[in-house]
Amino acid sequence: MLGTPLLAATEWPAKGPGAGPAEKEWRIPPYLKAGDTIGITCPAGYMTLDELQPAIRILQGWGFHLRIGKTVGQRDFGFGGRDEVRLADFQEMLDDPAVQAILCGRGGYGSVRIIDALDFRRFAQHPKWIAGFSDVTVIHAQLNHQYRIASLHSKMCNSFPEDPAQLEKGQWDSILSIRRALTGESIEYPVVYDLSNRKGSGRGILAGGNLKTIESLAGSASDLKTEGAILFLEDANEYLYSVDRMFYNLKRSGKLAGLRGLLIGGFRVKPDDPGDEFGRSIYNIVMDQVATYDYPVCFNFPVGHQKINYALKCGVEYQLEVGEYQVSFREAKA
Repeated sequence: MLGTPLLAATEWPAKGPGAGPAEKEWRIPPYLKAGDTIGITCPAGYMTLDELQPAIRILQGWGFHLRIGKTVGQRDFGFGGRDEVRLADFQEMLDDPAVQAILCGRGGYGSVRIIDALDFRRFAQHPKWIAGFSDVTVIHAQLNHQYRIASLHSKMCNSFPEDPAQLEKGQWDSILSIRRALTGESIEYPVVYDLSNRKGSGRGILAGGNLKTIESLAGSASDLKTEGAILFLEDANEYLYSVDRMFYNLKRSGKLAGLRGLLIGGFRVKPDDPGDEFGRSIYNIVMDQVATYDYPVCFNFPVGHQKINYALKCGVEYQLEVGEYQVSFREAKA
């Protein structure tokens, strides 16, 4: 056995917006302050200590102490060490009260291989921020489904630059948004209006991440709950027909019903094979599946496998306003 069973999903009493009789209150981990410690670990792909140096310099420059996990510098083919090594490293970060947040080194693939063996019992009693995206969607979804504890969808250590001055403003600002999110500052999301947007307003708990990963978790203990949520989605390196199939999965599994809003982030798709074109765009695919609903839809939101990838707090309530020529997205006020 690699770990112990997860806590029951009804451990805490129902409370908060949209909470049902068997649901527990959403909880937000404590925000960080200067001198707090961030643990860095690789639950999926590998990362060398040399590759980590830019992130170390910047995070320390923000005033944080760092705990470098044992997986940094480990490699088992594409993984940051064998499954048991990645599991033990992440578990240590979860349990250590001296670590106030966990930032993943990089994505790739691997978190699903250890998620069921992770023991969240101590973490659930004393939550901390877990940050990352792409493959780390597995962890965000687990916290959504099992624990209703907020987490941070953000860039990871492999995105920190050697020289921030060489980055375009939006790219650097999206890295700075990690600090703002972890310390509880407000974040401005520069959303460029898209003519394909659907107008409307909505308020709900934020949920989402990588579309392919969310699809792969359907029916599992990490199956994403979206009822009453603002859902955000992004993906990369998929064919358009595959994206279409994944949106059918969302529709048929009920994940597109009952939303308060939908954010479509970056979708870097593979070109169709010549002579075998799919004939539909991301816009067509999305709007076909949400045609029977009336919530607002925003395209080209700055999140995903792209230079500008802003930090988003999964499990926190947001307000979305999609107007005639502008979009506003911000944390909701009580």
